[in-house]
Amino acid sequence: MTQLPYSAGHAPARFGSASSDTLLERLKMLHPQSIDLSLGRIARLLAALGHPERKLPPVVHVAGTNGKGSFQAFLRAIAEGLGKAVHVYTSPHLVNFHERIVLAGPSGSGPVSEEVLVDCLARAEATNDGELITLFEITTAAAFLAFSETPADLLLLETGLGGRLDATNVVAKPLLTAITPVSIDHVSFLGETLTEIAGEKAGIIKQGVPCVVGRQEREAFAVIGRKAEELGAPLYVAGRDFDSFEQHGRLVFQTAEGLLDLPLPRLNGRHQIDNAGNAIAAASLVFGEALSTRAIERGLTHAQWPARMERLPTGGLHAYVEAGTEIWLDGGHNAAGGQVIAHALAELDDRLPRPVHLIWGMMETKDAHAFIAPFKGLVERIYTVAIPEEPNAFDAGALAEIAKAEGFDVVPCESLPDALVRSQEAVHEAARILICGSLYLAGHVLRLNG
Repeated sequence: MTQLPYSAGHAPARFGSASSDTLLERLKMLHPQSIDLSLGRIARLLAALGHPERKLPPVVHVAGTNGKGSFQAFLRAIAEGLGKAVHVYTSPHLVNFHERIVLAGPSGSGPVSEEVLVDCLARAEATNDGELITLFEITTAAAFLAFSETPADLLLLETGLGGRLDATNVVAKPLLTAITPVSIDHVSFLGETLTEIAGEKAGIIKQGVPCVVGRQEREAFAVIGRKAEELGAPLYVAGRDFDSFEQHGRLVFQTAEGLLDLPLPRLNGRHQIDNAGNAIAAASLVFGEALSTRAIERGLTHAQWPARMERLPTGGLHAYVEAGTEIWLDGGHNAAGGQVIAHALAELDDRLPRPVHLIWGMMETKDAHAFIAPFKGLVERIYTVAIPEEPNAFDAGALAEIAKAEGFDVVPCESLPDALVRSQEAVHEAARILICGSLYLAGHVLRLNG
């Protein structure tokens, strides 16, 4: 399946001098009063733009509830270890919008430049001509412009919401699809049961296109399997066709043909063993015999994905705590996310026990009870905060009541710095503080930390 670099050969047009922030604020005004998931709006716009979605580099299309970003981070690093040029599309961003569109370049991949982003957004806006469209749809169209006009070997394309009716699902023939673990999330859009949600995620499976499937609950895999069978799409399933596990401080990747003895991933947490294994399986399908063990090793040890059990070793937030106190950050925000974060926290405690406090902020659209429950017995106290500039976030008091109902010792706080100071005052020694519950909170943390 190895493909040569693709270049659409189009020179970008130029529109005015508005900043990307100005354009994005203007594009928000085009948003329908309510979101009805549909491919009609983006299909109309892409047709008017000359179908950039048909001029993309070979695509790996990724859906799932958890692990999409980490999977892409590993696969990108492996591909770059082979000298490949890689585009990446992810959402949401943490600090600035440019993070969502990563473009390959002569010195490696990096966030889209302000000049290119402004150009593509302005062209999408002008072509849309005032029609109602969601922000994700029109920015996805702009991203497709950028991806189609910049040479690359591969595009890693992450769905924004679901799969079947997600704006990215206009790519008719990807090179490969991948479905990471599916769990309950976005129930107002995707359905209230695992079966319904898995059906939406499985919507990215295409006729005859191989699909890598991460570990799934039985009912989710049943749906994915039926969809693949209908479309004649070969499945490569974790735990069946390949496996990955930790052994003697190493990562072992195993298939029927043999096994690879590899370094542990750079990203923290046992769940990253699975994410790395899924990425290795995907790389094996994409690159075939060209894939080298050296490239896989580089991918595992060089992958970067902020706010996923990330330790913040320096920065402005350390001014609020004692020397030696660890500050960790994770943007997980659903029940499955809470479980893997708690597991990773327990592993840290096994290696180096310390007083553990949580600073917790969350959006009201999420199941806060289900997220926080796995931390019972792991943390001494929870400090709740509202997420700044997010009107749909829980306030600190409401979140504190949820934590109390789950049996935690909890203190509502006015701000993130207030929570850090209160946490440090409570222990009078070097501690371990985990800030978690939302990617929006994670973005706020990274901005404050500098």
